[in-house]
Amino acid sequence: MSEDTVRVSGAIARARQHAVGDLLRRTALRYPDKLAIVAGERRVTFAEFDAAVNRCANNLAGQGLAKGDRLALLSHNSWQYGVLAFAAARLGVVLVPVNFMLGAEEIAYILTHCGAAGMVTEDTLAPTAEKAIVSAGLSGGVRGWISLSGTAPTGDWEDVDTWIDSGSDAAPDVLVADDDPLRLMYTSGTESRPKGVLLPSRSLISQYVSCAIDGGMSVDDVEIHSLPMYHCAQLDCFFSVDVYLGATSIILPGPDPATVLATIEREKVTKLFCPPTVWISLLRHPDFDGRDLSSLRKGYYGASPMPVEVLRELQRRLPQVRLWNFYGQTEMAPLATILQPHEQLPRAGSAGRASLNVETRVVDEFDRQLPPGEVGEIVHRSPHAALGYYRDDAKTDEAFRNGWFHSGDLGVFDEQGYLTVVDRKKDMIKTGGENVASREVEEALYRLDGVAEVAVFGVPHPHWIEAVTAVVVPKEGVELTRQQVDAHAREVLASFKRPKYVVFADALPKNPSGKILKKDLRARHAGLAEATG
Repeated sequence: MSEDTVRVSGAIARARQHAVGDLLRRTALRYPDKLAIVAGERRVTFAEFDAAVNRCANNLAGQGLAKGDRLALLSHNSWQYGVLAFAAARLGVVLVPVNFMLGAEEIAYILTHCGAAGMVTEDTLAPTAEKAIVSAGLSGGVRGWISLSGTAPTGDWEDVDTWIDSGSDAAPDVLVADDDPLRLMYTSGTESRPKGVLLPSRSLISQYVSCAIDGGMSVDDVEIHSLPMYHCAQLDCFFSVDVYLGATSIILPGPDPATVLATIEREKVTKLFCPPTVWISLLRHPDFDGRDLSSLRKGYYGASPMPVEVLRELQRRLPQVRLWNFYGQTEMAPLATILQPHEQLPRAGSAGRASLNVETRVVDEFDRQLPPGEVGEIVHRSPHAALGYYRDDAKTDEAFRNGWFHSGDLGVFDEQGYLTVVDRKKDMIKTGGENVASREVEEALYRLDGVAEVAVFGVPHPHWIEAVTAVVVPKEGVELTRQQVDAHAREVLASFKRPKYVVFADALPKNPSGKILKKDLRARHAGLAEATG
């Protein structure tokens, strides 16, 4: 290839660049003075947001972070979170959002597995981050802290605000291609360790387009972001789409019902995403009927189906709000299917139909497409799909076999093409909007002396939708108590993974091959929440 050909190819690549880091700049050119972010007392226009991202990116580059490096981010929601997400994208640095509910050992695994070149943490989480870094055996690297409580951590942590407020606001000169990795999302699987899902701009932007068009999103939206931004749903179905479109984002540290309701009234919020558990908490809060919620026009939920009675109550008490159900998984960046507003009650419990840029099938064990009415595995083909699992070729080959992404969920189509998710092949528990792998909890409980066998599964719950439940078989001659199990779980598991119900049994139901029959256990204990109140 001649030198001129290389030069021209490079120029064409520059002219055609459309990566996540470019989206904010283009929005800032269209709407420089439009309100982009509200976070506490801070109100930032798109021009100001864009300049802050450039300064942060240049400071990160000045500390040695370069395209392809991994930057872990452990924090509650903040405006700095948004700045760091787009600053990393501008450099081609792979952002690794970390669940702030994880313990030091769980975080250490992620840091080690991804080979983090740097870490940013919230000030109050710095002690946990420090333990994780030590446990992972990492030294050096970039370390920053986000000030949310005003207390600076000890050690070699730098204030992220100095990265944002000082230095050059010129755009970094980095070419980021469509399929260059930009996000590494760790998702709970059936194994005891999470998998790292690699997402490039092509996956993310294709998904943003599907969200915007099929989700009825627009530049005029004013949206609250209260669910954790470490989760792909809040970060990539909503916050990043708002930046792409030029909508206004109200960032809250968490989904406190009183704060959410007051913010809707104060900021004239038009759009809100919550898992069913949070929608329920809003409906049950004493402020619900006392706040002016008339500005709210669009509501979104996901992670689990919305109970029909809750749907009816939402439509009765918020008649002006249209609802969408988003279904997918991290590997789909994360949207796969959507249930539209006019379909909510007629198709209650359904995951809807494939979104704009997605093709969805239900297949048998040989990957043959099944007709309507037959249950099989849900598979997708889409530019939303991830590049694969980081440092795990075997799992990548298995998940993407025959040219389709295999979700691990079991589903069925009806004659009109609506998908219903009927079970989870991966045995995932979805509780309060979080994924919990039953095997991980089981392995943790097996570490308690005196446990002979244990089975973990989800049971219906009026608030959590599913509650983590453990049936424990003690070793012969050993007496275990609920208090012992709870104390052990507190030591080894994040709070959302701990069993809410513990049942002791003499044996677990099994089939002739020795497989534990969790279906029987779910049926047997389905009324636990009702029985315990």
